[in-house]
Amino acid sequence: MRIVIAGGHGKIALRLERLLADRGDSPVGLIRNPDHAGDVRAAGAEPVVVDLEDTTVTRLTEKVMGADAVVFAAGAGPGSGAARKTTVDRDAAALLADAASLAGVRRYVMVSAIAVDEGPPPGSDPVFAAYVEAKRAADDDLRGRSLETDWTILRPGRLTDDPGTGRVRLAPKVERGEVTRQDVAAVVAAVLDEPATIGQVLELVGGPTPIDEAVASVRNRP
Repeated sequence: MRIVIAGGHGKIALRLERLLADRGDSPVGLIRNPDHAGDVRAAGAEPVVVDLEDTTVTRLTEKVMGADAVVFAAGAGPGSGAARKTTVDRDAAALLADAASLAGVRRYVMVSAIAVDEGPPPGSDPVFAAYVEAKRAADDDLRGRSLETDWTILRPGRLTDDPGTGRVRLAPKVERGEVTRQDVAAVVAAVLDEPATIGQVLELVGGPTPIDEAVASVRNRP
């Protein structure tokens, strides 16, 4: 498959690109900074320069054309203010969905965050609260596109850079916990291959179940 990944130089995206390339897919990493192209190539992906905060749906559609799936793994990142949580985590996700629809690409996997439907906890830092609200709005937007988009929303817990374990807990609702970025990438890759995950919102943390079995359990769930 040709899979276009928004946020192509991110920590999850680079891991995902390696996994996809190793299994014979053709990943494409959308990046804002051309200096990151070498890292994306080293991960086995084709770098494509486009600023998701400063582009049009027409231009982005051109980048997505011919893909079998898109993955939204972009984020404003630590150190960014509340405004960029809106322009990246919310608006760029919707822009990618618009572009995918125009390009005829139905499959869309969103990397979101655990429990965002609950909203930010009382007393949250304003920037974190803006992040949660942006993620919730992006998820709501995607869930409203079921007629045109075969979406899956993946909501990992607190991310770590520890080595992947290959074992997770994956369900519509799980207790909050940590999960490695490597395991998140592996679950995204597995979800892309599993049509039964379409139309599902799945929370993800580290756990006892091998990733293939965890994704298969989604298929087997009544």
